[in-house]
Amino acid sequence: MITIPADPYPFTLDPATTALVVIDMQRDFVEPGGFGETLGNDVALLQSVVPPLRKVLDAFRAAGLTVIHTREGHVPDLSDCPPAKLNRGEPTLRIGDEGPKGRILVRGEYGHDIVDELAPLPGELVVDKPGKGSFHATGLQDELVARGITRLVVTGVTTEVCVHTTVREANDRGYECLVLSDCTGSYFPEFHRVGLAMIAAQGGIFGWVAPSEALITALVPQEVAS
Repeated sequence: MITIPADPYPFTLDPATTALVVIDMQRDFVEPGGFGETLGNDVALLQSVVPPLRKVLDAFRAAGLTVIHTREGHVPDLSDCPPAKLNRGEPTLRIGDEGPKGRILVRGEYGHDIVDELAPLPGELVVDKPGKGSFHATGLQDELVARGITRLVVTGVTTEVCVHTTVREANDRGYECLVLSDCTGSYFPEFHRVGLAMIAAQGGIFGWVAPSEALITALVPQEVAS
């Protein structure tokens, strides 16, 4: 067992039953020219998540632990994209429109895929999801059960939307979640701050929060021992 200093109290994990979940680190959200930027957002705020997340990803891979990636997007005919999502606001480009990186948030397009720095390795599970949460309309629950996973280290974007929804879904299903504060990000810094506070509030109502360095420091002896 490994114990990690966290808020509201230390988080304990068994590497054999723990998975790293990397949520939606896609070009459409993180890179210039993607969907996030067409909504008027500063994507640099999400790009700052990449370096610390890469260190965590490297540590999990070196320790031989389970890594799971998610991608938000839709089938080409958009039949799995509800009107409330498709038509919201007044963006310059909508989901399914042709953008600089291909059709916005459509599976198989260049922009839909994960940024090069965090690209999945062969054998790592990639979950394609049509909604914010990673459990909705996906096989994630079955995959976790098959692997004996009971604890999740949650990273990715954005803190208040897909990360928060996934953590809430996981919490209701009995998973214990550690959210890494510097490996999650938002286009709105205040949303990020409050989103993390909400997770750890009231004795950890949805989970735990810690900086990535605390996790990596705890994992290093495990890597050496193996």
